[in-house]
Amino acid sequence: MTQTVNQTDIQKAILEQQNADNRKKMVLNGILLLLLLAAPFAMYPVFLMKILCFALFAVAFNLLFGFTGLLSFGHAAFLATGGYTTGYLLSNFSGLTTEMGIIAGTAAATLLGLGFALLSIRRQGIYFAMVTLALSQLVFFFLVQSEFTGGEDGMHGIPRGHLFGLVDLSDNYNLYYFVLAVFLGCYLLVQRIVSSPYGQVLKAIKQNEPRAISLGYNVNRYKVLAFVISAALAGLAGSLKSVVFQLASLNDAHWHMSGEVILMTLVGGMGTLLGPVVGATFVVNIEYQLSQGPLRDWVDPILGGIFVITVLAFRSGIVGEIQKFVKKNLG
Repeated sequence: MTQTVNQTDIQKAILEQQNADNRKKMVLNGILLLLLLAAPFAMYPVFLMKILCFALFAVAFNLLFGFTGLLSFGHAAFLATGGYTTGYLLSNFSGLTTEMGIIAGTAAATLLGLGFALLSIRRQGIYFAMVTLALSQLVFFFLVQSEFTGGEDGMHGIPRGHLFGLVDLSDNYNLYYFVLAVFLGCYLLVQRIVSSPYGQVLKAIKQNEPRAISLGYNVNRYKVLAFVISAALAGLAGSLKSVVFQLASLNDAHWHMSGEVILMTLVGGMGTLLGPVVGATFVVNIEYQLSQGPLRDWVDPILGGIFVITVLAFRSGIVGEIQKFVKKNLG
């Protein structure tokens, strides 16, 4: 009888703790949403949209790396594919609405991600990373050599158009709230994926893949799906970025961009939902501030130093370290 009572009390305590945690998350999310809604009236909307695009890119990468344990050095290929596809379609087909161009860019990145996944997913560790890097470089050289991409000059003057044929996206405020809505939708999608049974399997694969296999899971199928979802979200980020800046450039396809999203994820907090957002905000701000001052030629070495310090001293990242501090000191 006592044992039954104790089990009931434990279950109630666990449920109460979960409800308290959910309330805290709702309050935090509400505060962040209000700040995001008011942000364009305090800061330049285009700069904020740049942060949102890279935050979505980092969230996409974190789904693969932070929750599945697959380190891809080729995610820049998906960002660039989405951007170039959307840019080409919107520039050459005047009757195409902006949302259709973005959907097409996302679809192209999704198909490319499926091809990458099928070729690389059977490899592990550094071999997987090197295969994705090699495939990404193939995409880079294709974009350099192709005439329709503009070669080294990239695509310029991509029209923003009208959303659903009604909302004029040439207005920065209209475009900001559209980009914000897309980002929030994708963020909630990733949150749902991570908390779902599928997400729990991904975490199990990351922690102990042989054990997941022994439990009967087809881990390659789970990893392929995670790779494709990550590629699709990265392509969506690239499509949005090309509309925001009316530009698709080779910088988005360069291996340096793949390294930058790794930095964003590690600095913010790998394996946390909010970490990539914080990391992207931090890195984009650092790059902007440094490029405006006398240290503009030292941006890459400084970012490299931040990366080394993070790996050596703050492996949980900004959000991870805050979570550990709160759990240790505030319960």
